[in-house]
Amino acid sequence: MLQGSIPSTISRLVNLTYLYLSSNNLSIMLDLELLSNLNNLNVLDFSYNNILVSINNNLTFTLPNLEELYLSSCNISEFPIFLRTATNLLNLDLSNNRIHGQTPKWLGAVGRNSLYFLDLSHNFLTSIDKIPWKNLNFVDLRNNLLQRPFPTLNSLNLRYLFASNNNLIGEIPSLICNASSLEVLDLSHNNFSGMIPKCLVHSNVLSVLDLRMNSLNGTIPATFSKGNYLRNINLNGNQLEGPLPRSLENCTNLEILDLGNNKINGTFPYWLGSIQKLHVLVIRSNQFHGHIGNSKAKFPFPNLRILDISNNEFNGPLPIKYFKYLKAMMKVDEGEVGLKYMGDYYYHDSLNVMIKGSYIEMERIQTIFRTIDFSNNSFIGEIPLIIGSLYSLKGLNFSHNNLTGYIPSSFGNLTNLEWLDLSFNKLRGEIPKQLADLPWLEVLKLSHNQLIGQIPSGKQFNTFNNDSYTDNLGLCGFPLTRTCNNHETKQPTPSTLQQEDNLESKNGFGWQAVLIGYGCGLIFGTLMGYVMFKIGKPKWIVRMVKLEQHILLRRLKNNARRNGGGN
Repeated sequence: MLQGSIPSTISRLVNLTYLYLSSNNLSIMLDLELLSNLNNLNVLDFSYNNILVSINNNLTFTLPNLEELYLSSCNISEFPIFLRTATNLLNLDLSNNRIHGQTPKWLGAVGRNSLYFLDLSHNFLTSIDKIPWKNLNFVDLRNNLLQRPFPTLNSLNLRYLFASNNNLIGEIPSLICNASSLEVLDLSHNNFSGMIPKCLVHSNVLSVLDLRMNSLNGTIPATFSKGNYLRNINLNGNQLEGPLPRSLENCTNLEILDLGNNKINGTFPYWLGSIQKLHVLVIRSNQFHGHIGNSKAKFPFPNLRILDISNNEFNGPLPIKYFKYLKAMMKVDEGEVGLKYMGDYYYHDSLNVMIKGSYIEMERIQTIFRTIDFSNNSFIGEIPLIIGSLYSLKGLNFSHNNLTGYIPSSFGNLTNLEWLDLSFNKLRGEIPKQLADLPWLEVLKLSHNQLIGQIPSGKQFNTFNNDSYTDNLGLCGFPLTRTCNNHETKQPTPSTLQQEDNLESKNGFGWQAVLIGYGCGLIFGTLMGYVMFKIGKPKWIVRMVKLEQHILLRRLKNNARRNGGGN
């Protein structure tokens, strides 16, 4: 919490070797000339202050023993020229500043044989001709304005390469393949074209391959090596086509697979269910089709937390077997202290996902986040009851399908649910009252179905508007203007309706005749009941009906006498 200025007397400490003042509240202008006498300085760190570092490149002073320089978030607008003599520099961090234009030509000579860590991210750099350092381990060029093809790489020891959110063009350079120690490659959000270099899937070292949001085409290389360490493969938002390579099964360490928004075809990759560590599977907006076949794995997708297969051409019934074994979606991590995220020290997993009706870029994915999205397909049949056991679900989207049957009352068990979208289906029956007890439900979409009865009231249901129920002509109650009469408020439950349907199908007689008798007269109703019953029925049934008609007639006469009427 240090505030104010750095005392000028610091310049007298000629034997000073380490100066760390990062992450304070220093808020004055600092002239680096103050440090010109510190010839023994090895490490200088002024990062993350409100400080404005003044760099006067007309002054010539040197810091000959400087090995580490950290000036992140110091509002500098150019490269410090005293770096020209830092021939033994190991780490250089000038990120989150206002440096514009092209990197100076002399920068390549800085620590030519020693530079290990280089972070120039979050600036306004437009061009870097070369990355000439031979022993470079970490390069971060994210969030700049780089426009040319990717700069030439000379380092064979590179392990981490970040260049996302630029305007880089051309093909991904094959020289990247020479970096045999590469663990993380993030070239996302650029304008790269051409095909994915095959060498990237041959690697037994690469852990993260993030090439999303480019213009890559062709097929995904079909030769993922056995024993690879790929943990995250994100190819979302390209123009990739063809089927998924079966060699993806070799990625036994895979946690995240995002192939959304491409032109990939084929049937559902059920064989991915054998990858025990898979947390995220996104194949939305492709050309997958057909029924979702059963996995040969005994317990498929046991650790899956995010499943998005929306906007494809899948059909047939919803896959009950898969829902049955989504064990990670059945766990509620109530004992988890503090927020935890997917990813590792250098690379934070991120994802573009549908949340409460809108696509949102999650810069970091919480480990407690669970969602299923099967929307915009052609699924048929009923919603499996087993989904009610996926207790940790945050979001569920089955909209824009051809689902029939009832909304399962078991959905009342989804106490962590925040959004539920079942719109644009053919669901019937009542809205289960159990849904009113979901404490976190914020978005509910049931429009364009065949639902009937009174809308549940209280708690979260008092916050939903008409849009949640549009085009369900049988619904009534708040927030709709249509009120419920006694008949509508006492709709039979799905089980009762089913029992009555079964009874009528067995006996061939329902309440139609009785209702007609009340509406059109006792004689006509009795006659209709007799005609409906007489044909092809045993005599004892005919006698039973006559007896019921007799009892009904006597009750009507008694009612008439009590009301002062005649026969």
